[in-house]
Amino acid sequence: MNVELLQRARSGDREALDALLREIQPLVRKRCGRLLPFPQDAEEASQDALLAIALKLQTYKGSGSFEGWVGAIATNQARMTYRSMKTRYAEAVHHPLAESVDPARTSVIAGSRVDLLEGIEALEKAHPETVEPFMLRDFAALPYEEIAEQTGAPLGTVKARIHTARTFLRKKLGDGDNFLATARN
Repeated sequence: MNVELLQRARSGDREALDALLREIQPLVRKRCGRLLPFPQDAEEASQDALLAIALKLQTYKGSGSFEGWVGAIATNQARMTYRSMKTRYAEAVHHPLAESVDPARTSVIAGSRVDLLEGIEALEKAHPETVEPFMLRDFAALPYEEIAEQTGAPLGTVKARIHTARTFLRKKLGDGDNFLATARN
């Protein structure tokens, strides 16, 4: 990561911001693609994440890695895109005038990671305090210490929450499912 470019972008340099967004775009696409396997869905989430990063760049405090901060935003945006698509799909299917559903808007519903996204939604209901540390560790690939710093929780609490989330999701997804191991790769 080019620190000078980041500083220039944070100070309001539009050219630097454009260059920074181009530089982080592959990371953002990769993070979104981990949750949204259909390329158009991942691209939609990536564009929304890049916009959010541009708008929130001033909120990056410099504590923790910039890549981790970007990864967390991308992961959260992928989850929001999934929720939005799921809602649009449900509305289209239940709408009396809907004869066909636009696959570009609903493809994630048939994607191979829907069970993981559904599991994360169930985790959010059962153990809401575990979602952020879990997502930061297993999808944004942040070290435990950085997660503790970002969440303001003690290191032991962070590790316990991540363990709780992984245990919950393993049960939800089934013992044979290897999503949690592959999510970090």
